[in-house]
Amino acid sequence: MSNLLWKSLVVSPAVLGATLLVSTTAIAAPSTTTEVSAAKQPGVAEVSQQPEILAQTTIDQVNRYSNEGNQNNSQSQVTSVSQFSDVQPTDWAFQALQSLVERYGCIAGYPNATYRGNRALTRYEFAAGLNACLDRVNELIATATADLVTKQDLATLQRLQEEFSAELATLRGRVDSLEARTAELEANQFSTTTKLVGEAIFAVSDAFGGNTGDANNTVFQDRVRLDLQTSFTGRDVLHTRLAAGNANAFSLVGDAGAINTAEGTQTFEVGSTGNNSVKIDRLTYEAPIGPAQVYLAASGGRHSHYAAVNNPYFFDNTDGGNGALSTFASESPIYRIGGGAGIALNLPLGKSGGILGNSSITAGYLASQANDPGITSLSSGLTNGNYAALGQLNFSVGDRLALAATYVHGYNAAGGLLFNSGSTSDATFGETLVGTGQANALSTTSASSTNSYGVSAAFRPSDKLSVSGFVSYHDVTGFGAGDDYEAWSYGVGVALPDFGKKGNVLGVFAGAEPYAFNRVGVAAGNDIPYHFEGFYKYRVSDNISVTPGVIWLTSPGQNSDNDDAIIGTLRTTFTF
Repeated sequence: MSNLLWKSLVVSPAVLGATLLVSTTAIAAPSTTTEVSAAKQPGVAEVSQQPEILAQTTIDQVNRYSNEGNQNNSQSQVTSVSQFSDVQPTDWAFQALQSLVERYGCIAGYPNATYRGNRALTRYEFAAGLNACLDRVNELIATATADLVTKQDLATLQRLQEEFSAELATLRGRVDSLEARTAELEANQFSTTTKLVGEAIFAVSDAFGGNTGDANNTVFQDRVRLDLQTSFTGRDVLHTRLAAGNANAFSLVGDAGAINTAEGTQTFEVGSTGNNSVKIDRLTYEAPIGPAQVYLAASGGRHSHYAAVNNPYFFDNTDGGNGALSTFASESPIYRIGGGAGIALNLPLGKSGGILGNSSITAGYLASQANDPGITSLSSGLTNGNYAALGQLNFSVGDRLALAATYVHGYNAAGGLLFNSGSTSDATFGETLVGTGQANALSTTSASSTNSYGVSAAFRPSDKLSVSGFVSYHDVTGFGAGDDYEAWSYGVGVALPDFGKKGNVLGVFAGAEPYAFNRVGVAAGNDIPYHFEGFYKYRVSDNISVTPGVIWLTSPGQNSDNDDAIIGTLRTTFTF
């Protein structure tokens, strides 16, 4: 018998120990539909087995496949069986495991110091484990000095190699097939850096109540967004978003005619192009620089892109189709002051578990007409036109409580509006997005400076309940006589996630849309315009949701003489 063969027999007890760890289910005949799980096979993606022609393979060829992804292997080698918290001396395979770990170094454990010996494994997993032990055998052959070996050891080793030759060959074939398919995808993919995220909204809606009901028809509207998300480093993202839509808000009508108000505006109506023409409605870039997160907007920038809104289940990625129905219930009106192009920075102030917890400070500057170089207009340019500068302090306690204090300073030329998208690429520029006309309409003859203050909070006492709310105060100083006024807004919402089914959300929101009292030169109306809303998002699948909901508006236009308005909507959202 050659010296190499003799040394290989010396370490064969390692293989014998491995066989003791395999249950009768582990060595059952493999199914042609067996799957390799990423959880059981760290570093290997989950794939479905395709019929392959089985062929013989060598240990060296198997090594090439079994070693792939080892850098991300969640298991780690242990040096003593006592390192396993779930292995006891009374376990039936304790002796075998002890020999494999302490004598041969052939067994790895999980990061939480467990071995999970009672977990079922597949023949493929066992084949990979056997191959790892054979690698260790090859290392020990060169240094083996013992001379105790039996024919039984040789027979066992030979039987195991023959027993799993088919599985090793099958594993090789599956990896070959996966590599071929991956190569084909890479060769024909749209981009190595960009993915497409899309959203399409279909909405059937109608308005009811007195003159408002008589002045509106039932409508079927839509909005589509295609977001090209590009990453150059894996940590940054460039948003290039295309949008189209045909939605228009309902007209609220009182005894004296149409009411100048944006109350009841729905999220899918924001960014509508009117006739489904396509436009770029967002061009932004986000990237980390040191501990800070930087946000750059070339067009379509909004404060809620980079600032914490603290309104979970009602807010959805800036007027998305999976949150509340209305723009008011979606987010505090303070985030709708201005927009366009600019820069923002989010800087953490502490570390999780520290004195400051997960606190951070956010600062941003957005100009609505930053692209206009004209010098004759008081509303053009990056620094000489309409702008809104935001500062916000964020504080959170674990993942249950979040608080924020927000300040926004703005400037608007004559004829501006307090709450609007502020983007020249948005069809809603020049139109209000939330609140009454008394709160929105700035001076038509002179410029105005605004200072807005807001607080928001979100509390999640359990996984099935979320409570959130906000209050905002707006102090407007006009540069002309009688142009000063104040506006208020507040709201609170209760959401029940996973209500009736995982992924569903039942939401109820109530509050007062932005309103102003006793404005000089503005149509009378000193009643508080309350807003009540209820919706139920039903998740049909991972990519489709249906949301029926109702919006009830009292004293529209801040005038109790106007009939209440009710808006009913059935919204269907497709995401991909």
